[in-house]
Amino acid sequence: MIHMKRPFVVTAFLLISLVGPGARPISLRPITAIQRSQLNLRAPRIVVKKAARRLFLYDGNKLVKTYPVGLGLNPDGDKIRQGDRRTPLGDFYVFTKNDKSAFYLSLGVSYPNATHANRGLRDGLITKSQYDAIMRALNLKKNPPQNTALGGDIYIHGHGASSDWTWGCVALENDDIRELFNVAIVGMPVTILP
Repeated sequence: MIHMKRPFVVTAFLLISLVGPGARPISLRPITAIQRSQLNLRAPRIVVKKAARRLFLYDGNKLVKTYPVGLGLNPDGDKIRQGDRRTPLGDFYVFTKNDKSAFYLSLGVSYPNATHANRGLRDGLITKSQYDAIMRALNLKKNPPQNTALGGDIYIHGHGASSDWTWGCVALENDDIRELFNVAIVGMPVTILP
């Protein structure tokens, strides 16, 4: 019996073999549990420091890796409402992993959090029922409603970190988001600092 540490290499070989000699190589983007073990993280968490334009990957309190990032087109301050193009500040969690993202790969960030919901209710941006729906989702560690005046669809995704170009997301280079995606787990903490 042959023990293989990287079954995706065999898959790549078989796929290239199927297209025949002289064919152009196939670009593969395998996303496997095997790759997750490369960093072998027990308690992964993410900290983004907006002013530094850096994402820090931790395993508990130990810094594992640092990545450059791009932010929203209006990078200063906290996200207040839909369309302000700001990257939110605060404590969140990853609510989903999307390997079919329009931005290569993405990790859903649980915006709005309780702080944003409280401010939104106080300022009349959301209704009491919208506030209650956000708080229910947060208590269950699910995706909070994304279609309120507070905005939504905040992701950590690919397609480049060389400038602030997103509508409020955190953008990494594709190789970096692939590495992060492979160690990320749903529910892992994400903190975004000024």
